[in-house]
Amino acid sequence: MNKTDLFIGFLIGFATTLFGSYIFITFFTEFNFITGIEIMKSQGNLGKIITLGSILTLIAFGVLLKMNKETMARGVVLAVIIMAIITMFI
Repeated sequence: MNKTDLFIGFLIGFATTLFGSYIFITFFTEFNFITGIEIMKSQGNLGKIITLGSILTLIAFGVLLKMNKETMARGVVLAVIIMAIITMFI
């Protein structure tokens, strides 16, 4: 198993979750990104925002599997698992 590919997959998973959360906050709320994160955290909805942001990660996972990049796809799954653990403690 190539650890570089695993790390790249982790970064892809983390970046797509962050980008998905950014898209959701900017398009579906009246706040900008930083203010939206602060308000959602104070309301206790930050985990829900991260979950909605993870939808793009599913697309990245499918694309990586289609390209036969199984190790990178494992990194994406690892990023989702770590984001879930972080969400539990926020």
